[in-house]
Amino acid sequence: MIAEQTIVRSPCFSFALLAGRVACSAPMAVKLTLPDGKALELADGATGADAAAAIGPGLARAALAIEVSHPQAGGEPEVRDLARALPDGAHVSILTAKSGERALELIRHDAAHVLAAAVLELYDGVKISIGPPIADGFYYDFEFPSGTVLSDADLPRIEERMRAHVEAAELFERRDVPVAEARERFVKERQDYKVELIDDLVSAADSATPLETVSLYTNGPFTDLCRGPHAPSTKTVGAFKLNSIAGAYWRGDSNRTMLTRIYGTAFFSKADLSEHLERIELAKARDHRKLGRELGLFTFSDVSPGAAFWLPAGTSVWNALVRLSRQMGHERGYSEVKTPQIYDAELWKTSGHWGKYRENMFTVNVEDREMGVKPMNCPGHAHLFSTRRHSYRELPVRYFEPGLLHRNEPSGVLHGLLRVRHFAQDDAHIFCTEDQVQQEVRGCLEMAFDTYALFDLDVRLELSTRPEQRVGTDEMWDRAEEKLTRSLQELGLSYELNPGDGAFYGPKIDMHMTDSLGRSWQLGTVQLDYSMPERFQLSYTGADNQEHRPVMIHRALFGSYERFIGVMIEHYAGELPLWLAPVQAIVLPVSDRFNGYGASVADSLRGEDTRVELDDRSESIGRKIREAELRKIPYMLVVGEREEGEHAVAVRERHGGDLGSLPVEKFAERLLGELYSATLKPRKSSERHA
Repeated sequence: MIAEQTIVRSPCFSFALLAGRVACSAPMAVKLTLPDGKALELADGATGADAAAAIGPGLARAALAIEVSHPQAGGEPEVRDLARALPDGAHVSILTAKSGERALELIRHDAAHVLAAAVLELYDGVKISIGPPIADGFYYDFEFPSGTVLSDADLPRIEERMRAHVEAAELFERRDVPVAEARERFVKERQDYKVELIDDLVSAADSATPLETVSLYTNGPFTDLCRGPHAPSTKTVGAFKLNSIAGAYWRGDSNRTMLTRIYGTAFFSKADLSEHLERIELAKARDHRKLGRELGLFTFSDVSPGAAFWLPAGTSVWNALVRLSRQMGHERGYSEVKTPQIYDAELWKTSGHWGKYRENMFTVNVEDREMGVKPMNCPGHAHLFSTRRHSYRELPVRYFEPGLLHRNEPSGVLHGLLRVRHFAQDDAHIFCTEDQVQQEVRGCLEMAFDTYALFDLDVRLELSTRPEQRVGTDEMWDRAEEKLTRSLQELGLSYELNPGDGAFYGPKIDMHMTDSLGRSWQLGTVQLDYSMPERFQLSYTGADNQEHRPVMIHRALFGSYERFIGVMIEHYAGELPLWLAPVQAIVLPVSDRFNGYGASVADSLRGEDTRVELDDRSESIGRKIREAELRKIPYMLVVGEREEGEHAVAVRERHGGDLGSLPVEKFAERLLGELYSATLKPRKSSERHA
């Protein structure tokens, strides 16, 4: 009689009838861990789709991809196609449309492939290069045959063909094929860029483990060289839009072919796409380049690409920020210094920038000496510290310099004030003892919160740790990262970890804000550096009369004045806070007869902290008011016969409308009171964050 046995039913189990008995040959199981810590055991060879189905049928229908990680081994989690087999011992998480940016990145990658498929069908002889997902969308770069030039008018036609591929719900199918086979395929298709990419992958492979296969993805008639991942089919691209066309050099090299880049975006729903497109239109209206021109703040010229020409109104904004930096620094023990623009290459070699950053520097040859224009102030400040002896009693030494900097940014990435070649930072460097580090980091963070309070900005923090390419020992990095972590914890500040994004010389705390359109911007940074003092052999005499190495802290709160102004213009749609506005009040005589009184009012209101103009043109008062509103001037002061007789002004606020008549002295008190109130904010805000 055959004994009863429990048989686990799985397609991976094999059964055989041997000598009147049931024999079960059980394969090895794949053991997985779910996000809630529960274990999931599947048959060997199980895929992401199998894992989703084992959890529940609803999840199986919603699944787009699976995130796989090995916490014990370290490294970043990997997003995989649902069809790929899962490794034993992995921690897994199923991605669905509710998975936020990770899911959007996935379908935007899908959309890039759909775009390439559509373009290949519509235009004969097109060569394809790369098409990655990016922030808020995707792009694909093409080389069109000679004589074919695309414009925005061609985008609807391409979208229509893309829509056909999406509605067809074409499966994304992955094949890992031998390198030679893939290369031969693309040679036959005359896809030179794909051939070059394959050759580069082969060259970059470790000689001990040469590259044997590459992955190809096919959707419908289109096959691309791609490492993935992709969603199961094109139907998950619920809504998409092609935005614009631009030029882009192959590999970012101006000596290579100029390709045509088509930008687009994709979402799961039409409602999300509509909301995104509305934000884009709002962003266009707030574009700092447009508003900067309309408000007469700055301009740009091809005679100096990537450098702003500041007009008087913009210069007053720039100066107001520099004045704020000086005031707040002076109150906190900073000493302003001024260092040269050009240094011998040996200084940059000492700092490490010559090897790590030289391609982004402007270099000159002076009497057979190779020299570099400074892209940052820190090496100059380190050298300055080294030029005299220091006692522990002097520390901390806090240098501040709103120094002019130059970086050789590629022309393709220049963007108004946000990405420039010539700029100035509110740069400071602190040289302190080991025991003073946390106190100084705390002071930097409190100063940052005090500064941002002036703009009513909510700030989030990121702790960025050691990158792969770095200088200094692991012991230095361990100590620096521990100091910054402890400083954040002691202040009770929440922060996100950003592994691998530290500066090449030290970890950093970056400060980010979200603007009125929901966009995130990095503003300031606090960086801890044990490497540069070592490289420059900096020292101070301790209480024991021995030489000790100081610690260096890099600190910038605005990042650069140019970029911060650009961000603020877009955040406020050009309506800068009263204290920062280039013109805070304008006097508007109702006719030429009152220009003399208007001039006396303007003179009495002007001061060190107030910026007042007089509009004495022979124009109607209605036109003067409209133009002042377009210039976004906070206060308009209308003066006529009544106001002259009462030594008063009729006050009109940009958003508050007519506020009635006020004696000139009362309005002066109001204006100064608002300015004083705004500048008091920094002294109170640190209490909220400490």
